[in-house]
Amino acid sequence: MIDVYSTATPNGHKVHIMLEECDLPYRVHHIDIRAGDQFRPEFLEISPNNKIPAIVDQDGPDGQPMALFESGAILLYLASKTGKFLGDDDRQRFTTLQWLMFQMGGVGPMLGQAHHFRTYAPQKIDYAIERYTNEAKRLYGVMDKRLAQAAWLAGADYTIADIATFPWTRSWQQQGIELDDFPHVKRWFDAINARPAVQRGVEVLATQRKPVMDEMAREMLFGSRQYTRH
Repeated sequence: MIDVYSTATPNGHKVHIMLEECDLPYRVHHIDIRAGDQFRPEFLEISPNNKIPAIVDQDGPDGQPMALFESGAILLYLASKTGKFLGDDDRQRFTTLQWLMFQMGGVGPMLGQAHHFRTYAPQKIDYAIERYTNEAKRLYGVMDKRLAQAAWLAGADYTIADIATFPWTRSWQQQGIELDDFPHVKRWFDAINARPAVQRGVEVLATQRKPVMDEMAREMLFGSRQYTRH
C-alpha cells in the first residue's frame, strides 16, 4: 500500500495519474496547502521542502517503508517499482529522462510562473506577465515540434515524461496559450485526456480544490510563511 500526501495541483496529479496507470493500491491524505498543512511537523518529516506530493510506500525496496518527496523522483520510483512507463532499453530510458527533466526544469516552473503572474499576483506586473507568457509559448512550441516527429514526448511509447507534463497543460488558458496554435500538442493532449486512468487521476482530491483565494490561502501559498525555517 502506498500512502499519498497530496492535493489537486499539477504536481499532485502527476502522481495520482501514475498510481492509476500502474494500478497500484494507494491511500490519499489531503494536504490542504491553503491552510498550511504543508508546514506541519509530521508532513515535513516526509517532505522537508514543504511541498506536495510525497509518498510513503509501505512495501519499499527492502520490504521496509520508503518515503519520497519531489514528483519527478516519485514517478521514477514508481516506474522502477512496476517496470512501466520508463522504457525497455537504455536509449528509451534516457530519452524519457531528458523529457522528464524538460518538464521538471522548464514546463513546471515556467508555466507555474505564467499562471501566477497572470492570475494570482496581487499586482499586475506587465513585464512579468509578458516574460512568462512568452516563455510558455516557447515551451509549447518546443513540445509541438517534438510531437510533430513522435507520438509521445519520449518517442513511440507513452511514458512518465507524458504523465509529468500533461497536468501542467490542463490550464493552458490561464497561461495565455491558445491550444489550437499548437496542433501536435493538442493531438497529444486529447489522447492523454481520453485515457481512463488519467480521467480517474485528475479527479483525486478535485472536490477539495477551492477556486477563491482568501488572505489566509494567499499567505500560506505565497507569503512570508514560505521563508520561515521549519
